[in-house]
Amino acid sequence: MATKPQKRHAIPRIESLRVQRYRALADLELRGMTPLTVFLGPNGSGKSTIFDVFAFLSECFTSGLRKAWDRRGRFKELRTRGTQGPIVIELKYRETPDKPVITYHLAIEEGPKGPFVAEEWLAWKRKSYGAPFRFLDFREGSGRVVSGEAPDEQDERVEERLSSPETIAVNTLGQLAKHPRVTALRRFITGWYLSYLSADSTRSSVEAGPQERLSPTGDNLPNVVQYLKEQHSDRLDKIFEVLAQRVPRLERVTADVMQDGRLLLQIKDAPFEQPVLARFVSDGTLKLLAYLTILYDPDPPQLIGIEEPENYLHPRLLPYLAEECRQATVRTQLLVSSHSPFFVNALRAEEVWVLYRDERGYTQARRAANMRGIPEFIQEGALLGDLWLEGHFEVGDPLVRAGGPKPVPAASR
Repeated sequence: MATKPQKRHAIPRIESLRVQRYRALADLELRGMTPLTVFLGPNGSGKSTIFDVFAFLSECFTSGLRKAWDRRGRFKELRTRGTQGPIVIELKYRETPDKPVITYHLAIEEGPKGPFVAEEWLAWKRKSYGAPFRFLDFREGSGRVVSGEAPDEQDERVEERLSSPETIAVNTLGQLAKHPRVTALRRFITGWYLSYLSADSTRSSVEAGPQERLSPTGDNLPNVVQYLKEQHSDRLDKIFEVLAQRVPRLERVTADVMQDGRLLLQIKDAPFEQPVLARFVSDGTLKLLAYLTILYDPDPPQLIGIEEPENYLHPRLLPYLAEECRQATVRTQLLVSSHSPFFVNALRAEEVWVLYRDERGYTQARRAANMRGIPEFIQEGALLGDLWLEGHFEVGDPLVRAGGPKPVPAASR
């Protein structure tokens, strides 16, 4: 399955993430995130919580802080139990490989009138020496910003006041052309795509009309197939080619407009003459088709998140899906959560973060490549998923660390 390395496009890349006081993430830091970053762990280890951090930040920009806050139960449900202080999300990213690292820091508190932005800043270090400086710095709705393509410490800082303390400065000022660095971050965050695919949703009968991007649940899959058929038929042919290689006897997928204006997704398999409606097709076939429309998107989002792609798929398909995820990172950054050793077997040690709960119940993360003995095992031909199941990871058996039952000794089985 080895593929020839492809030249990466100049897209933003998140290099590190730090989260404080967000549910089980009391103080979690992920340094050196790769274009394909996979979170491995048992149920309850914090994989979905990390995904929700990205979803929460994206919703703050698209729907507003208050709506994103209320949907998650406010501080009562969001702030880590037994802690005090603001919820903090901090990203370090590069707009392109040749640009300096930019740090985005967002701290959210709650007052009598609801949530507010306690602190928000953007900082970078344009030269190889010296300390980073903040070219955007706001607290509770007021602050200063430096405009221009390459804001510098000597440039003028302009005082600004936002309409409300709950307004996110990057989201507001990022709509102004005079702040291109702020605009770039706003565009990046609002364009994130986080998938929560449901096999039942992909069976939906929808109104006809092409749609460029799959919805988070996949309920517009027929519309996306219609769009690809009309605008990117070569890409759709590639998707069908890959799907046929993975699903025995599958021949064709069609999206046909009915007389009442509905769009029906149909799938034909050999040797039968007539196709069947998508609602009668296996869950695995529909989910794999949905994943392929994401991974082969002709103009993908700059960050894609996929939760537990192994669900409903045959284990032998997962190494192929892992390789397709890696190929997709030529044009996007991909975050994946999994607890499948079959999927992880196709990954590199630097791509995998192992999550577990410590004795206090807080999520911790360790990169597989940094664990004692793992690089040596890999060099000898061992596979990551097998090493995880066999208990070779430095964090020990993840179910034991999560407070679950201890594994039964081999002699007792």
